[in-house]
Amino acid sequence: MVLLCFVLDLCSLPPPLLGDVKQSLLQLANYYAISSSSSRSSSLEDRIGLCYVFKCRISCSVELKIAYSPIGNFSLRNFHRAVNNLPSEAFLPEIDDSGALCCHDVKLSSVLSDQVLYSWGGKDVMRKVIVLSSCLPKHIDSAIKTSLAHAADKCVSVEFVLFEKRSGHLTDVQESINSFSRSISELDNCSLQMCLPDDKAFYSLVKRWLQDLKDDMEEPLQAQFIFKSNIVGSVNQITCNLYTSVNQIIDGFTPCQTCSCHGISLDEPVKNRAEAPSCPVTGHDLGKGEAIENSAKVGDKTILLMPSCQTLLRLQKVSSPIDFNIIEKTNLGSLSEGLFIGASYVVTPSSCHEMEATSDEIDEPELNSQIFQGLRSALHSMDQGLVCSSKCNMESMKEAAFHCYYILLPSSNGPMLLRRLAGSEEVLPVPDVGQLTTSSVTKEVENAIEDFLSKIETKDYNPVLHERGFHQKLNLLVKESLQFWSIIPPTDGANCELSPTQSEPSAVISQSNMAIEVAVQEENPQVNSTAKEDKTAASIAEEWEQLVVHEVPMIKSPVCITKSKLDHQSVMSPPDSNRQLDVKTSRILERLEVPKQLKAKVTSPTLTSNSISDTSAQAKKPLIPFQTIHASDKNLTSSQLIKPSFQRLKRKHV
Repeated sequence: MVLLCFVLDLCSLPPPLLGDVKQSLLQLANYYAISSSSSRSSSLEDRIGLCYVFKCRISCSVELKIAYSPIGNFSLRNFHRAVNNLPSEAFLPEIDDSGALCCHDVKLSSVLSDQVLYSWGGKDVMRKVIVLSSCLPKHIDSAIKTSLAHAADKCVSVEFVLFEKRSGHLTDVQESINSFSRSISELDNCSLQMCLPDDKAFYSLVKRWLQDLKDDMEEPLQAQFIFKSNIVGSVNQITCNLYTSVNQIIDGFTPCQTCSCHGISLDEPVKNRAEAPSCPVTGHDLGKGEAIENSAKVGDKTILLMPSCQTLLRLQKVSSPIDFNIIEKTNLGSLSEGLFIGASYVVTPSSCHEMEATSDEIDEPELNSQIFQGLRSALHSMDQGLVCSSKCNMESMKEAAFHCYYILLPSSNGPMLLRRLAGSEEVLPVPDVGQLTTSSVTKEVENAIEDFLSKIETKDYNPVLHERGFHQKLNLLVKESLQFWSIIPPTDGANCELSPTQSEPSAVISQSNMAIEVAVQEENPQVNSTAKEDKTAASIAEEWEQLVVHEVPMIKSPVCITKSKLDHQSVMSPPDSNRQLDVKTSRILERLEVPKQLKAKVTSPTLTSNSISDTSAQAKKPLIPFQTIHASDKNLTSSQLIKPSFQRLKRKHV
C-alpha cells in the first residue's frame, strides 16, 4: 500500500504540457476509482495527494499550495475539481545568460514535513513523492539533502520526472541533468526519470502510478520450466517470473440509490413505496429526502451523486444477431498474443443471413458463404486480420457502455476465429526487461541450446492426443465409491447419488431381508419398541415397492410370508402401541395376495419363528406364490412363478 503525493512545478510547465499532465492525473484517479481492493470497507481509502509550486506575482516568491489532501475516503469528484482548478497562468519561465531555463526550488522541505506528507495516511503506509517538472537544478542544497535522508528513514521515496524538450541547448541541459543525477546518487530513496512529453510516455506513467496505488499487487508468480534432459551442463530447467498482461475493466456505470447521511449505496432499491429504505451503516429508516435516488455506482466502491440518472441504464442481455463493425486491418506478425482476452469463438457462415443478392441466380446463403470463404482466403494469404468494434461483451453476453474490440483471424481453410482484444485501459505495463537487453548469450550456450532443441520431437499440436485425465480420475473415483458401498451400506441420513429405484441388487436383497425380519418380529412386543416401528414402516414400504412394483432383478428372493400372516400383520396393531402400518405398506402387501381363481391350486410355505431365525443359513424361498405340479404339466419346472396382479383393490373400512 503506497500513498502518492504529486508535486507539480507550474513555473516550468507550459500550458500544453500542463494539460497533458492534468489528463494523466484524471486518468489515474479514474483507474483507482474502479480498482479492486482487498479491504472489506464499502469505500476506497484516499491515497492520492496533489500539491503545486508557483511564483506569486505580488511577492515574487515561490509558494507551495495543497490542492488535494488524501484524508478519509477517496472522492473522485473532489479530486477532479482540484485538478481542473489548477492555475494555468502560472508558467513564468526565466532564462539565464546561456538561454537555458532557470529552475526554482520545488519546496521539497515543506512537502516532507509533519504538516503535509507525514500527516497523511497511517504509520504503516509507505509514501512516495513524485515531482513533475521540465527543468531541474544542477545541485541540491544541504537542507534538501537532510530532508531527503530523513524521509528515507520513514520509508519515503522521491521520484523526479523530467519532461525533456527538444531545443538548441541540449548540451547545457544534459550537463545540468548529469550534475543533478550525481547529487542524488548518494540517496537510495531518490530516482530520476526522463521522458519525452508524448502520448506513449504519459500512458506508461499512468500505468506505473496505478501499480503503486493498487494494494492487491503481490510479488510475481515464480515458475520453473522443466525439460526431460539437461539443456546446458547439468541444468534441465529455467526459472521465470509470471506477470499478468491485461486487466479487464467494468463495462458501464450502474444507477443506484444512496443514503444522504453516509453516501453509501443501498443494497437493494426499495420497490414498495410504502416501505422506507434503511441506512446500510446505522440500520435506521431513511425519511423523505434522505434517500438519494439519482446516484451512479462507478466500480464497487465509488458513488457519484447525479442530477439525473436517465442516461444510465442497467446493462441488458444482448439479442441475436450481434453487430461487429470492421475498423481496420492489422498485420498478424506484429500483434502480441498477450493482448487476447477470454475465450475464442469459431466463426462459420450462417445460412439464415439476410442480404441483397447481386444476381438472381445465386441465393442468399450461397452468396454469403462465397463472400466468407473469399475473405478468409484473402486475409490468410496477406497474413492479416480484421479489427472489429462492438457494444457487446462476449464474456458476459451483455451490452457494454464502452467499446469492446475483437479481431477476426483467418485460417488456411474452413472457419475463422474471433478473439477479444484488450483496449488501452486494460493493458498493463510491461515489466522491466532491461536485464534481457543488457545480458548477451555466449556462443557456447547458444550452440548447446540449438543442439538441445534439435533433439526435441516436433509435432503439430493435436488436442485429441493431449488429454487432461478427467475421465480416468472420475472413473477411479466412482470405482472407489462402489467398493465402499459394497462394504458399508448407506445410512438413513446419507446423501448419495443412488435413488430408490436404482439401488444395487445386493443392497436391495440385504435391505429386504432386514425388512421382512422386522415385519415378523413386530409380533413380539417384548423385542421391538415404538421408536423402531416408525423407521420400519417406511422401510417396509420402500423395499417391497422396489421388489414388487419396480421388479428389481435379484439372484435370490427373500423368504415370503403366508397370506394369513400378512393379513394378520396388516390389520393387527402391536400390543405396546395402537398404530397400524401405513396405507402404502398395506397396499403393497395386498398385492401379494393370490388371485381368487388360483386359491385352490396355490400352496404357500408356512414359516415359523424358528425358520425365520435361520433364514441366513437356509436357501431363500421364492417371494411370489407358485403352482403345484400336475400330471399334465410335466414339462414345467417344479416351481412356476406366478406374477401377482397389480390391480388396485378397494379397502374396506370398518
